[in-house]
Amino acid sequence: MRAGMDEVFKALADPSRRALLDALNVRNGQTLRELCAGLDMARQSVSKHLAVLEEAGLVATVRRGREKLHYLNAAPVHEIAHRWISRYDRARADALADLKLALEETTMDAPTFVYTTYIRTTPQKLWQALTEPAFTRRYWATEFTTDWSVGSPMAWDNHGVPISDPEQVVLEAEPYSRLSYTWHTITPELAQRFGWDDELLARLSAEARSKVTFTIEETGQVVKLTVVHDGFEAGSRMAEIVAHGWPGVLASLKTLLETGEPLPDDS
Repeated sequence: MRAGMDEVFKALADPSRRALLDALNVRNGQTLRELCAGLDMARQSVSKHLAVLEEAGLVATVRRGREKLHYLNAAPVHEIAHRWISRYDRARADALADLKLALEETTMDAPTFVYTTYIRTTPQKLWQALTEPAFTRRYWATEFTTDWSVGSPMAWDNHGVPISDPEQVVLEAEPYSRLSYTWHTITPELAQRFGWDDELLARLSAEARSKVTFTIEETGQVVKLTVVHDGFEAGSRMAEIVAHGWPGVLASLKTLLETGEPLPDDS
């Protein structure tokens, strides 16, 4: 089970562990070998530091064949921000973060969003929350119309905007364990709903379609949910939107399942 905030701060206190997080911030999804090659640390030291970061929830791992890839996990940082940054200060904090990224002008590889959280629920209820409109509309303002069979089309209702496209399909559907589908189409109506200008609409529409995968694992009295959103192009604006918006959506999902009410809408 994920550690508490004390463990998060303890993990962040070590400069070597912060260096590992910085390395993953530059290029997410690295193997142990790649992290060792990029840092002046022995393999054993890197392994120990990664174990601490993973235990604190700051790093999530995903298996790809024989490789174990390491990703920054946004969940603990988002929880800290939600606790201590009020909704009135959050816009200014976001603006400063955006300014820092703009000034750094770091060239990023194709990004991948990975988020791991632990929820006091059952795999069955979590599956319902990911697939049934009665749940999804409450924490996400989104509904799906599909039979959840592999290859079936998905019609979306995203914040009141209906979206149909033959390339919006179910990729994997193993009840209570794994769900994957292609990410949705961007339409002029959706851009109007979110206040996106014509330039952003054109850029998002031109990007390759990405995919999202939910992995559900029962661990004692809680369920581990790992979300991997990948398939983005290098420099993807959609990846930026996902990284900014998904932590709040997933935190609201967790709160809904644990308390019966989603997080309040601060927009």
